[in-house]
Amino acid sequence: MLKTGQNISQKQSLQQKLSPQQIQFVKLLQLPTLGMEQRVKQELEMNPVLEEADPVVEETVPESMEGMDDQEKQTAEEDADVEPVDQNEEIDWESFIQNTEYDGENYSFSHGGGEEEWRDLPNPYHESLLEELEQQVALLDLDDDEKLIADQILGSLDEDGYFRREPEAVVDNIAFNHGRLVDKKQVEYVRKKIQKLEPVGIASRDLRDCLHCQVKFSDSDPKIQAVALKLLEEEWDAFEKKHFDKLKSRLNVDDETLKKVFELIRGLNPKPGAVINPDEESHQYIEPDFEVYFVPEDDESSGEGEFVIRLNRRNVPPLRISPEYKEMWDNLKKSKKKGADTSARKFIKEKVESAQWFIDSIRQRQNTLMKTMKTIVELQEEFFKHGEGLKPMILKDIAERIEMDISTVSRVVNGKYVQTNFGVYELKYFFSEGLETESGEDVSSREVKKILRDVIDKEDKQKPLSDQALTDILKEKGYKVARRTVSKYRESLQIPVARLRKQII
Repeated sequence: MLKTGQNISQKQSLQQKLSPQQIQFVKLLQLPTLGMEQRVKQELEMNPVLEEADPVVEETVPESMEGMDDQEKQTAEEDADVEPVDQNEEIDWESFIQNTEYDGENYSFSHGGGEEEWRDLPNPYHESLLEELEQQVALLDLDDDEKLIADQILGSLDEDGYFRREPEAVVDNIAFNHGRLVDKKQVEYVRKKIQKLEPVGIASRDLRDCLHCQVKFSDSDPKIQAVALKLLEEEWDAFEKKHFDKLKSRLNVDDETLKKVFELIRGLNPKPGAVINPDEESHQYIEPDFEVYFVPEDDESSGEGEFVIRLNRRNVPPLRISPEYKEMWDNLKKSKKKGADTSARKFIKEKVESAQWFIDSIRQRQNTLMKTMKTIVELQEEFFKHGEGLKPMILKDIAERIEMDISTVSRVVNGKYVQTNFGVYELKYFFSEGLETESGEDVSSREVKKILRDVIDKEDKQKPLSDQALTDILKEKGYKVARRTVSKYRESLQIPVARLRKQII
């Protein structure tokens, strides 16, 4: 029998929720240097209470810290954390004004002035590939229908510059939108005309069509050009699979001629539409978040020395609560207009709290970043000293040492870069699984991949090594890896199988 009615019951459960401050810290933590620069600018625009502090003034040591050693100063700074604004509408302005972001040399690079001026200059305008093609099409001798077709073709190019749309779709689109009747032959006629424009091969149907067009209009040796065209027209399957013996027999050429044909085709552009815009190219730079250098002692042979670790916050200025708002607050307290004062006081209190949370979040972000980077350097000393000898390391190794969650370490590592004596590396580069050698020593999978690439680079290109042969060579060098692991490493290095690595010498 079914029971109807309502029951009231209590249930106790434990839930973990992030405070607004924690959410803000998490968001700041995952920002790289350039992203942090933009975030600070945004906060300065949004919050009138927050302002840039004078670096000269901020570097002045408070009287209360004179005579303290570095450890005592750090402890005093940590103890000076300000509690949120209380409910009785009183603000400890002295504490707020002094509570600014870190300015110590361990957290910033020293750069000369004038370097930032160019950042504010507008970027020069550069025509896109589509605009260049439209200008070239305008110079072709096309009638009105053909111009409509050309416009459809240019608008249908994919990111690599190929035209993979069916001609019937172009015909239907022009008939529906423009009321003009064209046929498939006209579409193909216009497409072939566009193929001859710069870059040659644009609007091709597929890779084979693209290469054929480029060979046809190349300035190579006529004999080599003729063989290459025949190869692309009649022997595409054998060409893809690098069946050299079949190609030599069917094309009736020797090794030297076939080698020149392959060199001609290899020098062509398989993606004529993948042109990097100069504006985009100019922004493809990396701003390292850290700088790590090893400074050896006077006796370099001893191998002793110390690491210099710096956090890049070149474009993140020191921040503080505006002193002007203290004066405004004092005036409001003296004012007798209670009704107007209430909303003004509430506004100032909210903005002061928001500014303080932001400053504290930046300070916490810097501490977390430095803790993580120092721990990475401790675990990868050999690499930062010599540029090699990477050891196995996972996120958990760092999280346990700095006593933080793995997700926090992941946010620190993601999208961050470090400048070293051996180049710029993404922090993710230092994390890899480990493999055990015959001697029982753990080595990083990255080191094994490096050895694998070296072996493949030195192999006989006429008889490339199979994955099983590569596995045997690694075992001879003391690395215990399975054939499937070698295949996985080879694929991650974007190295093709042995058959496709075969070359004509």
